[in-house]
Amino acid sequence: MDQRVSLAVSTVIFALRPHSKTGRDTLWLPLVRRIREPYEGDWALPGGPLEAHEDLAASARNTLERTTGLTTNYLEQLYSFGEIDRSPADRVVSIVYWALVRPDEAARAVDGDNVEWFVADEVPQLAFDHNRIVEYALGRLRAKITYSPIAHAFLHPEFTLAELREVHEAVLRKPLDPANFRRQVLASHTIVPTGTCVTGTSHRPPALYRFDSGGDAGPRAADETASTTKERP
Repeated sequence: MDQRVSLAVSTVIFALRPHSKTGRDTLWLPLVRRIREPYEGDWALPGGPLEAHEDLAASARNTLERTTGLTTNYLEQLYSFGEIDRSPADRVVSIVYWALVRPDEAARAVDGDNVEWFVADEVPQLAFDHNRIVEYALGRLRAKITYSPIAHAFLHPEFTLAELREVHEAVLRKPLDPANFRRQVLASHTIVPTGTCVTGTSHRPPALYRFDSGGDAGPRAADETASTTKERP
């Protein structure tokens, strides 16, 4: 007998929040408790069947908004999961997206019914193959942050080098030497100084930077210094 194949869209939503035990910024994600079989009562990634009137990205964005009440500027297709036995009923192929949100946005998230945030590396046993999907997403994020400016999705448009380093440390789960990090990130030419710096500090005010949308900030990034001051949001 022919098996029916269904198409679904799931979204892995990452945000940085303080760990409840250590207090350090840590990757969190929201999960949804299933209210029907299969896996009734288990936690799962937000998502559902692809509706006929939605394209893939729209379905992922709607999942983000429906689950957390948030919108994001960073939404990317992650991978497709289609093993034959990943669902105990019909054959289901899932197109998975990932979304990254800033801490101030995550703080305004509205938890929906049966929605709860978990530390991404400490999720319980999930429905279907969603543990594998979470592990894949974490691995992809940790690899990508080492060679791309993906950290900008967790930051305000303007940021200090310390704030940028803290994002890398939270994602990679390890401390980074401040001097080495500064040298490497400035040499990458992915950020440019804004010409402003943070005010209200008791020491030398740190300079503010932004990511270079052109992808090459040029050697001036390491040489320019902030000439004016600016309050942090």
